[in-house]
Amino acid sequence: MDERSEAERGARIVNTEGLHARPCHDVVAIALEYECEFRVACRGTQVDGRSVMTLMTLGAAVGDELLLWARGEGAQELVERVARLVEAGFDESA
Repeated sequence: MDERSEAERGARIVNTEGLHARPCHDVVAIALEYECEFRVACRGTQVDGRSVMTLMTLGAAVGDELLLWARGEGAQELVERVARLVEAGFDESA
């Protein structure tokens, strides 16, 4: 696959606690499986999606839309996996 391949997708946060420490850890765990640059944006702020601490600075809450962007080998798969996790409410009970 072309290392310059890019993927982008939105995903809405549905879990009531938003993007707190555990969901951030889950996102980073997926991101670190790939040799990609990975960015996450919310409400005009964009951060490194491969860092728990920077993801937490987004303060993303229920109802917020995340924009997921990746570049490199496996970019599309990475973005899709993270989007599915976000849309599944990070597997947290309501």
